[in-house]
Amino acid sequence: MNRVSKQGYRFNRRALGAVFLAGFVVSPVQAHDPIFSIGPHVVYKGGIEIAPEVETSKKGNERETGLGLELTYGLTGDWAAGIDLPYRFSKEGSDDASGVSDVSLFTKYRFWRHDTLGAQETAAVLAKVKFASGDENKTPPVGTGSTDAILGLTYGYESRKWYRWASVRYRRNGENDDRLRRGDKLLVDLVGGIRPKPTGYLEPDTVWLLELNGEYGRRAEFRGSNLPDTGGTELFLSPGIFWTYRYFAVKAGVQVPVASNLHGSQDNSDYRARLILEWHL
Repeated sequence: MNRVSKQGYRFNRRALGAVFLAGFVVSPVQAHDPIFSIGPHVVYKGGIEIAPEVETSKKGNERETGLGLELTYGLTGDWAAGIDLPYRFSKEGSDDASGVSDVSLFTKYRFWRHDTLGAQETAAVLAKVKFASGDENKTPPVGTGSTDAILGLTYGYESRKWYRWASVRYRRNGENDDRLRRGDKLLVDLVGGIRPKPTGYLEPDTVWLLELNGEYGRRAEFRGSNLPDTGGTELFLSPGIFWTYRYFAVKAGVQVPVASNLHGSQDNSDYRARLILEWHL
């Protein structure tokens, strides 16, 4: 091989490498939100995300299991909106009830995105309104009887191997017909994730997660007076996994309480668990 041929070969090899690298950079990283907190992921313009889920929790003699269906639509490449349709089974002591719970409407806007070699950083804001559509007169109730609002801010970093998220949400609860208002809540979340083995788009993909979820609740009020045995702080450590294959994902995790400082006489949370299926259309 002469000198010109060798130089041409080297040039072509570098060019092919550059094309391959460019294809890797522009190909989208598998984007998903954490399991128990929010992330900046939005659906592409015109896309639809269908996410049925089941969650369960135990606190003292109270047990709850919820079935939900979340539908999200991509209004633009950075703005999505959707609806959450829940059905709840509640049990307290010897009493149990079930029925349609409180429906929510939500929207998320991704206001910042920064792409680097094989990684992406994003940030988004979230707004959600929960309506008093569930029955609060059942024993135990399957709805709160109040209209509540949630505002949130979230940041996410996703690469071929490492993930991290951070978010903060504030929940403002309204009054029900009896003038009972559950205490507002502040939720703060830190999440880390790792993909042990990088895979291609046509291969199944697994990411392991570990979340730290903090909740601080103000005391509830009844007709303007604070209720002593309400509110306080709980901290959860939450291992989880999400498994994806092309347009389909499975997300699952369990919340384990590691610290609490609840006001008055209250039962601590025993556990919470969640399973979510996602389809992108």
